[in-house]
Amino acid sequence: MSVQELTDALRATVLRYSPGERIPSSRELVERYRVSPVSVARAIRELVAEGVVVSRPGAGVFRAEPRPAPVAQGDFSWQEVALSAEAGAPPARVVDASGVLAALAMAPPEVVDLNSGYPHASLLPERALAAALARAGRRPGAWGRPPLEGLPELRGWFARELGGGVTAAEVLVTAGGQSALTCALRSLAPPGAPVLVESPTYPGLLAIARAAGLRPVPVPVDADGVIPERLAEAFAVSGARLFVCQPLFQNPTGAVLPVERRRAVLAAAKRAGAFVVEDDFARLLAHADAGELPPPLAADDPDGTVVHVRSLTKAASPSLRVGALVARGPALARLRSVQAVDSFFVPRPLQEAALELVTSPDWPRHLRTLAKELAERRRLFTSALARHAPTLLPPAPPRGGFHLWLPLPAHLDPTALATAALRHGVVLSPGPHYFTAEPAPRVRAGFAAAETHTQLTTAARHLGAALESLS
Repeated sequence: MSVQELTDALRATVLRYSPGERIPSSRELVERYRVSPVSVARAIRELVAEGVVVSRPGAGVFRAEPRPAPVAQGDFSWQEVALSAEAGAPPARVVDASGVLAALAMAPPEVVDLNSGYPHASLLPERALAAALARAGRRPGAWGRPPLEGLPELRGWFARELGGGVTAAEVLVTAGGQSALTCALRSLAPPGAPVLVESPTYPGLLAIARAAGLRPVPVPVDADGVIPERLAEAFAVSGARLFVCQPLFQNPTGAVLPVERRRAVLAAAKRAGAFVVEDDFARLLAHADAGELPPPLAADDPDGTVVHVRSLTKAASPSLRVGALVARGPALARLRSVQAVDSFFVPRPLQEAALELVTSPDWPRHLRTLAKELAERRRLFTSALARHAPTLLPPAPPRGGFHLWLPLPAHLDPTALATAALRHGVVLSPGPHYFTAEPAPRVRAGFAAAETHTQLTTAARHLGAALESLS
């Protein structure tokens, strides 16, 4: 059943309810219609947007009060032809946001959220952000137009954080990491070109590449990150001039690229005359017991092979969409031009607020608190998995980020486990979204979006029950 078919079926069912009456829970709908949790969430969002139902966090979803009859809908059938006009004409774009929408889906209020890509609000510096925003609004010129490249002071802060002799002139402020990756891929590879990606990798990267008309080519990842020999082969076979990787706490595996592989990756890219886009998304998400972190690839790259991406969003707030692109040579001018065409600039009040936050004493205190809390949550969750679902426990949980890449028995379908988990009150992210080719039997489970520590131990117990239900 497609999401549209499910939406139509739910609409017909809900309209038989009285206004204010509670509809079945997401778990009941998954079981009744035999669809995935993501499909149910998307269908409910559509009905909320239509005004058919209302969602009340902590209580459930209810039939909405009636409203005036809608204006007659127009005939949109012509759009199917217009939007498919490029189909079959190379390079064809594939605008598939399913992996991104799954990651951004709001968990139903009655379940434990192990799917979200953002920490719970209690882990974020909301009071410090409010104070920073208030101070930023009072800065002279705070509502004026910023330089296209970003505020000089903020660019300087990013440059100092990166190190390796990077200067403020080599930094572009972006509207978060996703925007930076989009700009990098559109700038550095022409439509129709191959782009090498880690396998598995972040679904948002795959969506960016396909929407830009690029062809993602997978390169295998093991416990130590991307395999250099396979990367060299992929460059040779595909002719790609671009490789995108996450060397630190890779999403979803959590792998950290060791020194020998870092050198080999850069050497392979240089032999191929290719760029390496380094998505350093997790540097601010290191756990308290992580030890000393390796420097970014870009910090040891005088020749401009590496284009570096980082963001404040995950460590600060989903709505503080401020990040940076770092590049050297002609690539920097290309990135600047593409970003200017796409979005002009990042709003100045947001940049001013980010600058106020990261230069205040609150910021290092917050990062220390976040590091301790992530380490504690990882310890609690892995201990609970060892008790209740030991077959899911990864051999070496990463000491950074906030996800675990859980192995499944070979016979177990990841989507089936995610569906069973939802029936038991837990939302997971099925592994197939993270692969460009044949997926491995895995699911991703986050431990930062849960509201309390108790929810994490409860979630592990429910995952054990979900496994038993499928045996």
